[in-house]
Amino acid sequence: MRLNIFTKVFIIFLITICTCSLHAAEIWVSPQGKDINPGTKSSPLATVQMAVRKARELRRLKDPSIKDGIRIIVMNGTYHLNEPLFIRPEDSGTAESPTTIEADVNAKPILSGGIEIKNWKKSTLAINGLKIGTIWEADAPQQAGEIINYRQLWVNGKKAVRAKSTVGTKMERILSWDAATETCWIPFKNKSVKFEPGMEMYIVQWWAIANLRIKNIEIVKDSARLSFEQPESKIQSEHPWPAPWISKNNGNSAFYLNNGISMLNEPGEWYLDRKKAKIYYIPRKGEELNSAKVTAPVLENLVKIEGTLDTPVHHFNFKGISFQYSNWLRPSYQGHVPLQAGMYLLDAYKLKTPGTPNQATLENQGWVGRPRAAVEVNYANNTLFESCTFEHLSSTGLDLHRGTNHNIVKGNLFKDIGGNGINLGVFSEESFEAHLPYTVKDDRVVCSDELITDNLITNVANEDWGCLGIAAGFIRNLTIEHNEISDVAYSGISMGWGWTHTENVMRNNKIQRNKIHHYAKHLHDVAGIYTLSAQADSRIEENYIDKVYNSPYAHDPFLWLYLYTDEGSQGFTIKNNWIPIQKILKNNNGPKGNIWQDNYAFVDPKIKENAGIRAPYNNLLAKEVVVDEAWGLQEMPKSVAIELIGKDLDIEKIKSTIKGFRIVGEELYQWENHLVIYGLMNQPERTKRKLALAFPTVEIKIYENPVYDFQNFQRCKDAKVASEWENIVLTANLVEDEKLQKEYVDYHTTQFEKWPEIAKGFCNADFQQLQVFKNGRQLMLVISIPKGENLDKLNPKTTENNPRVDDWNALMKKYQTGIEGTKPGEVWIFLNKVKAEEKK
Repeated sequence: MRLNIFTKVFIIFLITICTCSLHAAEIWVSPQGKDINPGTKSSPLATVQMAVRKARELRRLKDPSIKDGIRIIVMNGTYHLNEPLFIRPEDSGTAESPTTIEADVNAKPILSGGIEIKNWKKSTLAINGLKIGTIWEADAPQQAGEIINYRQLWVNGKKAVRAKSTVGTKMERILSWDAATETCWIPFKNKSVKFEPGMEMYIVQWWAIANLRIKNIEIVKDSARLSFEQPESKIQSEHPWPAPWISKNNGNSAFYLNNGISMLNEPGEWYLDRKKAKIYYIPRKGEELNSAKVTAPVLENLVKIEGTLDTPVHHFNFKGISFQYSNWLRPSYQGHVPLQAGMYLLDAYKLKTPGTPNQATLENQGWVGRPRAAVEVNYANNTLFESCTFEHLSSTGLDLHRGTNHNIVKGNLFKDIGGNGINLGVFSEESFEAHLPYTVKDDRVVCSDELITDNLITNVANEDWGCLGIAAGFIRNLTIEHNEISDVAYSGISMGWGWTHTENVMRNNKIQRNKIHHYAKHLHDVAGIYTLSAQADSRIEENYIDKVYNSPYAHDPFLWLYLYTDEGSQGFTIKNNWIPIQKILKNNNGPKGNIWQDNYAFVDPKIKENAGIRAPYNNLLAKEVVVDEAWGLQEMPKSVAIELIGKDLDIEKIKSTIKGFRIVGEELYQWENHLVIYGLMNQPERTKRKLALAFPTVEIKIYENPVYDFQNFQRCKDAKVASEWENIVLTANLVEDEKLQKEYVDYHTTQFEKWPEIAKGFCNADFQQLQVFKNGRQLMLVISIPKGENLDKLNPKTTENNPRVDDWNALMKKYQTGIEGTKPGEVWIFLNKVKAEEKK
């Protein structure tokens, strides 16, 4: 049957109407487009800015096509921004009609704040004994007749190194710091390093770093005195925490100098000579600069979502967009001296008379500023960032700062970021002292009800080492869950600000089911999860934290932790977190306290399995997780007993001497003139040396590498390991016969195979651990039982229906005798646990 012409036209009209209704709210963008185009798929726009403008007009005119929302579809390619993309309240959508900037199917569109540097050639420059042609050069890019300044450079997507005074990852250590003259003495044997305006010092200080612009270098033989530019010079020398450290035990603060052409001598290093308008670079192996993509960042901010308190931006989404190459220039013009988490000090000093109305012992005052971010969000709600990439960024990646709520950040990749991966909430206003509790008259100002979930955050804080994967300030009802964080210079997640137990805006925050590993790459006083201040009804649960980098320049090599509730922390329930050992710190927590329960390696295995990124976002893990194999990992502390034998043992002095070694589960036990320190330790020989200096007349013995090691979780079927233990410490001697001593050790080495009934008895008695250590003839026995239990009650259970245990005990008697000072017939001596208030 043939259709007449009218019928054909009517059908075509219907198809057109249906198609337009289905796709009318689509606005297409392509690098090959033009902003005078209508924005269709076949005739796309050139910029996302113009697409947002067109979307704004559709909403202004109440176009019927926006009923189901507006989709700005961005085709594959790089979009070089000459100004930030600004999202205003007028760009807001609704719950039924959101505006979404999204990637085309299988596309990876990039919003770039960088500029490509081309036309490289071999330089005739001869410095540092390098062969001519080793260094390459290009004309430095300009903007409005001015040389563009930047502190980072990427070659084929890999960050280059600003020319510095040390080789590779090596750092030197300062000689001294004089706060009165605001100067620093450093070793200066390499006379090829020449002072140039613009040179900087990068220095590690406790849990932060500082970038200091060098004013002058005064060389005296093999040393040099550095002076610095203002304002950072004054701040650096006046503020008490964190500051340069001087330590005979661990070494002084580590540093290097950078940003001078005389230091350009390694593959991968670069230098921008603004006077000559040239950029210099030494290629790494395999890099061909004639074809390489060399990118310098220009814009500090790529996207700005900015509403007001009464007219916030809302229902505006980003999906599948990549934000790359942001700049950050403040350190080049004003220096950078952070207090913590990258928040830099604007003013800071030590109080001559400690104490403020909020904290009686506080001695330091500080006011902080906030680094720029690639994507900044203020006064916005119900926005979404999903499946986006934040990469090659000089400072913060994503910042949900002030007046934000009910926003979702899920399934994104944060990688190669100089500062924090994600910032949330106010970290004190610039006019507000950083140690005060934050209170507001209008709760809408507070960052609240945000969801950060299923993101991969890796290789962050690679410029400012004191930054984190996720950093939250004064926030409320925040949920951070199912993220994976790795390769971080400092801590994984920090939550809270203010160092105060005073009630404030923070409450009901949750950190749960995250996977955090390979952190503390450069700094210590560090944790997988770190908290500050009072946060009522908050929870840290079912996280998996493991694998801590071994930083060679940390100020305190033992101050690395898995969980760390710092000053003022209270109101938390910290429960069922998988950590290898209970290496935690509760530092000056609030008087209301926190609830700790079952944080160790024996929680339900499903907790470890379920932590981290879930489907459908776990495809992020296929090739994006960064782990720096060049760095070693911290060795797990092991069970060690250190015995001091002598008269007039000063217990408080002993505690003070070993405090810096951060012994896990540290306990002291005493009998007569014998005092035993027991716990999980790193470097016990170093601990012994420190004790020997403090107690030169005392005999000191180390007991490590047990000759027998029963562990409940290894030997007992269906064992439920107790979360807290009581340790009982006993000591005895072996008889003097060396043959019998060897027999004793052999029996214990083969006991699990030849005498399995013994371990069965320990299981029946619910012994958590039983270790036998030996030093010479002397034995040290540690029996661990569930906290609250009693050894006299449990011990008989070892022989119930188990007579071979009696045979074993009878057999062992011929090998054992009492230590010096015991009564006739006494063998095993119980050492008494030293209580906190006891002194001798």
